Amino acid sequence: MKLLRYGPVGAEKPGILDAQGGIRDLSDIIKDIDGHALSPAGLKQIAEYDPATLPMVRSNPRIGPCVARPLNFVCIGLNYADHAAETGATPPAEPIIFLKSLGAFSGPNDDVVIPKGSTKPDWEVELGIIIGTKAKYVSEADAMDHVAGYCVVNDVSERNFQTERGGTWDKGKGCDTFGPTGPWMVTKDEVGDPQNLHMWLDIDGVRMQDGSTKTMIFGVQKLVSYVSHFITLHPGDVIATGTPPGVGMGKKPNPIWLKAGNVMTLGIAGLGEQKQNVKAD
Repeated sequence: MKLLRYGPVGAEKPGILDAQGGIRDLSDIIKDIDGHALSPAGLKQIAEYDPATLPMVRSNPRIGPCVARPLNFVCIGLNYADHAAETGATPPAEPIIFLKSLGAFSGPNDDVVIPKGSTKPDWEVELGIIIGTKAKYVSEADAMDHVAGYCVVNDVSERNFQTERGGTWDKGKGCDTFGPTGPWMVTKDEVGDPQNLHMWLDIDGVRMQDGSTKTMIFGVQKLVSYVSHFITLHPGDVIATGTPPGVGMGKKPNPIWLKAGNVMTLGIAGLGEQKQNVKAD
């Protein structure tokens, strides 16, 4: 199933894609794409309905983040061997964890706003893991039991804030609009192998990132288990799992930074596409 949320900011409704790619309304079945809906029981309940029998959404609504606001928006740094190489970083011995501010959590096609004082805004297409059941101290063998599905995340980053202003990475990762998520969550049964998904990102139609989850240093099972030993994961939480090469800071001989007027288009095979206009605050 492909589950999504549509409508104005703060007033999104739950939906599901039908076989033709149309949006069908789930409001009479579930309240939202939240912890209840993402549980095994909730997903089973939704799956009992044929999307073709549900009300068609005939307008062209805004698409919101594919899950309701999570409790934790977790990110993994330097998790692709080829991305670590392009930045000159040593691949980590253990996953690097940081948290993205929930103020960054936004719809897949909402504007990305460059904050005041920014000099090095950058892009990162990432595979997002959506948690379906509470995970605390889970083993790698049991990790997939806690995964509801996957989505696309753009881990927008301000490199000056992140690496040159002291302290942790969070200040360069959590700016408003810096976490477009969606367009939909695809349940894990429809994804197949999450470690073999093509992913890409274009700036103004020019391909910048062209990679695969095959080059992840730590895979989905490892990450869910590992994070759960430090942060209790709750249904609806998102883990953004790192990015392949092609980010702006890695461009040689000169880095390329986002600027107002750019258009970012990105996607992952089977998980849909995002498109954001870049604006200045």
